[in-house]
Amino acid sequence: MNTSTSIVPGSLQAIATANGGSLAESFVTCDHCIIVDTSGSMGAVDSEPARTINEGRKRGQTKTRYERACDELKTLQATLPGKIAVISFSSGVEFCPSGVPTNLGSSTDLAGALKFARVADDCDMSFTVISDGQPDSEEAALREAAKYTSKISTVFCGSAGGPGEEFLRRLAQASGGQAVTSAHAVNLGKDVQRLLTTGTTR
Repeated sequence: MNTSTSIVPGSLQAIATANGGSLAESFVTCDHCIIVDTSGSMGAVDSEPARTINEGRKRGQTKTRYERACDELKTLQATLPGKIAVISFSSGVEFCPSGVPTNLGSSTDLAGALKFARVADDCDMSFTVISDGQPDSEEAALREAAKYTSKISTVFCGSAGGPGEEFLRRLAQASGGQAVTSAHAVNLGKDVQRLLTTGTTR
């Protein structure tokens, strides 16, 4: 799926274009920073959950974790227009004002992504990491998370019950954030929206 030239409705780029303003002006009014894992492991295709099959999807109609995350983020930005900054990370980090996380497809330098995003820390902005929880270095990522004044919440979007889920729980705990499991990125948007608007998934 080629999403590199897409501009998501409600994204910072879309709002800046509609208002005739700059990206910097759009970023100032942003409330949430979502840091999206786009490493190679996010290209995995998980088995379709039985619930979605029962709702009418055909068996074998599957998407990668990355594709599911993009779909859910699109819905989320339409619901909260101009309020979400998207950052994608793999071996490098990119700010994605179009609202589409760049599919970098390499390793998982989560520590580097957290260091990159920390420029917006303590600016009344929430932070959420979406990942399958397989960073290059757990220790380095936890050290960076502990430096934040703001809370960092996490959304696990791999196969539930694995070590990645447990790591993301520890990452959230390092800064006092909430940890959510959104298996295979299904309902990821709804889970993240509840985190952003209420601080809980209940």
